[in-house]
Amino acid sequence: MSAVQPSQKPREEEKRRIFADLTPLRTSADYRRLWFGNTVSWVGQGMTALAISLQVYDITGSAFSVGLVGLCSLVPLVVFGLYGGAIADTVDRRALGLVGATGSAVLSAGLAAAAFAGFHRVWFLYAIVALQAVCNALNSPARSAMIPRLIPSEQLRAANALNSMVMTFGTLVGPSLGGVIVGFAGYQTAYTIDAVAFSASLYAMWRLPSMPPERGGTEGGSSAQGKPGGRERASVLDGLRFLGTRPNLRATFVSDLFAMILAQPKALFPAVAALWFGGDARTTGLLVAAPAFGALLGGVVSGWQGRIRHHGQAILIAVAAWGLAIAAFGLSRNLWIGLLCLAAAGFADTSSMIFRNTMMQVAAPDEMRGRLQGVFIVVVAGGPRLGDFVAGSVADLTSPVVAITGGGLLCVLAVGVFALYARGFRRYDALDPTP
Repeated sequence: MSAVQPSQKPREEEKRRIFADLTPLRTSADYRRLWFGNTVSWVGQGMTALAISLQVYDITGSAFSVGLVGLCSLVPLVVFGLYGGAIADTVDRRALGLVGATGSAVLSAGLAAAAFAGFHRVWFLYAIVALQAVCNALNSPARSAMIPRLIPSEQLRAANALNSMVMTFGTLVGPSLGGVIVGFAGYQTAYTIDAVAFSASLYAMWRLPSMPPERGGTEGGSSAQGKPGGRERASVLDGLRFLGTRPNLRATFVSDLFAMILAQPKALFPAVAALWFGGDARTTGLLVAAPAFGALLGGVVSGWQGRIRHHGQAILIAVAAWGLAIAAFGLSRNLWIGLLCLAAAGFADTSSMIFRNTMMQVAAPDEMRGRLQGVFIVVVAGGPRLGDFVAGSVADLTSPVVAITGGGLLCVLAVGVFALYARGFRRYDALDPTP
């Protein structure tokens, strides 16, 4: 046995350097329960999102009506995202997370009850979608702000990599599973499963300790020793002013907007599937799934990121890689090469997201984390929609090639110019975080 052990240990260490670091799951029971609960609920939400879209189309037969589903969720998510972050910096985050998750579970149960009763009304589905977005806007900042209180700051990057896998897994598996369940057992079954799935998230949050925001603590992660200040009033404007005075945190949002607004080809996938690849709806589905697959892979093999200290530099490189991958996709006329380019873009996007979330959680004081996560929700929700508008407009005025390849190259150029300006962001050191 002793002769084998020395050779096994280096291999195990090498795996830890390549694959996702599971240390947060091993060391924190609270984080482990929260992670598992979020995984189950993300899959359930993906099922419900697809089921609602299918049901709206069954009722109306209109693609435009299906498109309005996204608008019904976008507006509340943007509006309440900022206020949800402010609330998360005022009250007990565990309690706020329980309220948001309970609301989502009740809404899914309402969908199931309506489907069982044969109540098929588009306005009702739109209203449920809007209320779900409100619950998510309350729940998400609270949940994200909890994580630095559950694990040491040195484990935050690994935790964000694991969280990215949860979201991507739900995006990939949820809709696919939802389509199968709706096809075999109807909408009511999909909605019921989603309502039950929320019990995992509710149980995880119920087991957490009370977590009011800390005031006057340190800037680092879970080591903050400030006093609870849940009764103080947290202002959205104060959060925006704080962000305005913290150039490195502000740069994480600016760099991400380059990718989402200038190089966002998703709206053109149906046209590209037909014009470039001679495909149909199934081809469009592959194009949509490819970035998500690359993002999931990026989370699985995220162990190498633990050796990166200069997170700002890594974000800029990842955003530039996204732009190059999108530009290459715009030049591809082979489906498999195109899917490979989109998967590479998804891989780069996950890398950027992991570093961005880690910077926000480590470099910001605990009393501001909820509001920064609220801004993050607004950027993530609104940026791609604006990018869809830009891509569609440019493609209509010129061509899909110009919109996609030109947008990707413009993203790379914007990152390069911004890197010359944001020297402090390039020098950001994870061992000495400066917001």
